[in-house]
Amino acid sequence: QVQLVESGGGSVEAGGSLRLSCAASGYTASRVCVGWVRQAPGKEREGVAHLTGYGNFYYHDSVKGRFTMSRDNAKNTLYLQMNSLKSEDTAMYYCAADIQDAGTYCRDPAYFDYWGQGTLVTVSA
Repeated sequence: QVQLVESGGGSVEAGGSLRLSCAASGYTASRVCVGWVRQAPGKEREGVAHLTGYGNFYYHDSVKGRFTMSRDNAKNTLYLQMNSLKSEDTAMYYCAADIQDAGTYCRDPAYFDYWGQGTLVTVSA
């Protein structure tokens, strides 16, 4: 069973930085899409960044140049380094995962099958 556990959220002033972590376990597929999704109050889920099973990173336009996703395979942990945070980045952030079929693209992370419990990020202006 896939388990994803996020940590690292908190409150920060605009312009500040936070690093989110996601401890992942339980998936045995050879190719897995992993990513970060956020949901602000009253808004739909939004895929922020994801890593494909082929090793390619993708970012939402709103976070390009500010957020960086990485993975430590030895620790089975994903990270999302968030710099130059803005008030509009305030949201619940979720780690998510999805099995990637051979030769296909990852789905929009907002529709991945496996989710963590989320960690809240609050950015004050």
